[in-house]
Amino acid sequence: MRTRLLPLLIVLMAGVLLALGLPLGVITAGVEQQKVVVDRIDDAARFAALAQFVTARPDADVHDKTPEEDERRATLDAELARYYGLYGIRAGVFYRDHTPMAAAPHGLPVPRDGEGARAFSEALAGRRSHDPHQIWPWDDDGRIPVASPVIRDGDVVAVVVTDSPTGQMRSRILHGWLLIAAGECAAMLVAVAAAIRLTGWVLRPVRVLDAASHDIATGRLKSRVAGTAGPPELRRLARSFNEMADNVEEVLEQQRAFVADASHQLRNPLSALLLRIELLALELPEGNEEIASVRTEGKRLARVLDDLLGLALAEHAAADLQLTDVAALAAERVGSWRPMADDKGVRLSYEGHSAVTGWADPVALSSALDAVVDNALKFTPSGRPVTVEVAPDGDRVVITVADRGPGLTDDELARVGDRFWRSGRHQNVSGSGLGLSITRALLAAGGATIAYAPHPPHGLKVTVTVPRTAP
Repeated sequence: MRTRLLPLLIVLMAGVLLALGLPLGVITAGVEQQKVVVDRIDDAARFAALAQFVTARPDADVHDKTPEEDERRATLDAELARYYGLYGIRAGVFYRDHTPMAAAPHGLPVPRDGEGARAFSEALAGRRSHDPHQIWPWDDDGRIPVASPVIRDGDVVAVVVTDSPTGQMRSRILHGWLLIAAGECAAMLVAVAAAIRLTGWVLRPVRVLDAASHDIATGRLKSRVAGTAGPPELRRLARSFNEMADNVEEVLEQQRAFVADASHQLRNPLSALLLRIELLALELPEGNEEIASVRTEGKRLARVLDDLLGLALAEHAAADLQLTDVAALAAERVGSWRPMADDKGVRLSYEGHSAVTGWADPVALSSALDAVVDNALKFTPSGRPVTVEVAPDGDRVVITVADRGPGLTDDELARVGDRFWRSGRHQNVSGSGLGLSITRALLAAGGATIAYAPHPPHGLKVTVTVPRTAP
């Protein structure tokens, strides 16, 4: 969930930063250009003030000129030349008919098209030229033309035009953008750190809740969630989860208590009933089929009650985990069952390592192996083998019990281990259908598992796994 929530928050924060950074970059470029335009307008106004006192045209008759006129024109030429030499900005003063009054560099033409022509036309109309289009850092050929009218006696007699290079301005814009980008990156890093902390704070109760759910699902019903961290909604969810876990634990405890009490309470009247059946059998002829059938059903009912009590105790008891030599324990159980296997003509053998350690409850694991081996011996015909093998497999120990009995179909494999379930083909074999359920409960309490699979060409293979790492 964190891998989905964190990218979403990062993308949203990046979108917000871009939405703020892009307009800021545009504004920065506009401010830099506006500074240049305002400065050029002031320069053009200063040249226009000088040019309005130059009344004689350059091509006028020499007798119409006065020394004062020549001095004013020379002053204007000198100012334009100094301006061009100092700043590299081309500037010129042109009459309405596009004839130059003064220009630097010499021979500067009147702009005929583009931004310069528009600015010249606006100045002829008596208006200061509008702001030129925005110049960006990648516009290597971009220039800023600015025009200002020269007004004498209320009429526009000439126009001052400046044509500025933009290299320095574009450098300042790029520098400003780099600062904005650096600030955006820093803000993004802060936003990512905040998103990580935020998702951690939001999802920490979810992880705790998931761990507690897993504990309860694996039989550790005492697990609970501390409802003191995270958003209010998750704290309420944690409290609701704890209430649900308490109710589930209470119901299961009542169920176990009922099964255990019922099994225990029924054993006494059942024992008395079996005793009366035995006394009644003494009064009947030897070999009476009805009394034999009643005796068999009574013993079967006694086994069922014993298994029910064992199942209730197995589900309720906590595992006493300790480092155990699983191989030695399995070999010892095989030795205990070998006399019964020999009596049935089944070849029971142990294979595998001589010493493999794992974390298990020795009593529970022994009981589970007894149930699995007993089940294998029941369904294996005389002369066929039953093998028990123990081997390490990474962080677990694998115990395999394989027989050569009739095996189970795929549908039957899906149900094996269910309470009171027995295959329809094995109804004539003694048993209550609770042995493997008890085995699963005993193993689950210690973190072990049991699985069933076919053993080709026929037979059943039961695999018990025990963890090798400490709980």
